[in-house]
Amino acid sequence: MHSITGGKLKLIQAALRLITETRSLTSLGLRELAREAGLNPNTFYRHFKSLDEFGLQVLGYIAEEMKTGVRELRQMADTSEQASRDTVAFVYRYFLANPAATTVAVRELHGPSPVLRRALEAQLDASAREMAEDIIDRNLVNAVPPETIHEISRMTIRYILFRALDYIEKPGQRAAIQVETEHFINRQFRGALLDDLTESDILALRTQNHG
Repeated sequence: MHSITGGKLKLIQAALRLITETRSLTSLGLRELAREAGLNPNTFYRHFKSLDEFGLQVLGYIAEEMKTGVRELRQMADTSEQASRDTVAFVYRYFLANPAATTVAVRELHGPSPVLRRALEAQLDASAREMAEDIIDRNLVNAVPPETIHEISRMTIRYILFRALDYIEKPGQRAAIQVETEHFINRQFRGALLDDLTESDILALRTQNHG
């Protein structure tokens, strides 16, 4: 359940309806927003001090639902492969069902508002931190150091966001994009495991595989 209600919620939902491929969050007008929400334009400043504050609330609204669903999946996973598969499937399905959320996230990461850029970076970092903590707490990749898990998690969150627009706009490639994303995550963890092996360990593995 979202904690945002009333006129504030109506304005946020109106913004997500108005955002399109050619329109960003920061380009929406107050009168247009209020009209779409069915509210008097003067009510905007009863709920928000500025457009930047409004943008922060929109980003928070998007992040809350997605992060809750993803954490529940990871906490039920028995292996890192299952965790990555379930997480990737959930996030891409969410973006597909909420294309405006994808547009906001991708655009504002490089958008004109430094406040929103910093906020989105902070949300991505928070998502990565939660992903790493879940993996560590569940002992899904025991042999990988915690700092490496955090690094891989940061890369993963940004990779998924980077591919999200392709997933939405190219229906014929969705299955391939999902598989590629799973492979990307799993390769990062396998590579991290190899980083900690000595030359003799790698030689032993090669001998075993060719034996």
